[in-house]
Amino acid sequence: MANQQVKGLQRLFNACLFSLAGFKAVWRHEEAFRQEMLLFVITTPLAIWLTESSVERLLLIGSIVLVLIVELLNSALEAVVDRVGLERHELSGRAKDIASAAVTTTLAWAAVTWLIILI
Repeated sequence: MANQQVKGLQRLFNACLFSLAGFKAVWRHEEAFRQEMLLFVITTPLAIWLTESSVERLLLIGSIVLVLIVELLNSALEAVVDRVGLERHELSGRAKDIASAAVTTTLAWAAVTWLIILI
């Protein structure tokens, strides 16, 4: 647990270091995150090139950023469930399945956003 006594800029600096460690961990251990990051790298220039307004760009790029955010949360939940125990348990499976469904829903939302704006 982080030192609760740390305040001010040191707390902010520590939070940035913890976030960096989180990005390193998800990059190293989660193939889905790496694939979605590749999607982000490919679609961001496309969004800039194919759209005329800042709002359209924001919606297209933001929909992919949302996928990345939900994938980070999904990966965190999976790590916690696995930490609790590797034996098969109905509630553990349900939690992982629900988190996976959140990622799938977000991917579908991104696809619909792209289709509506580009069509």
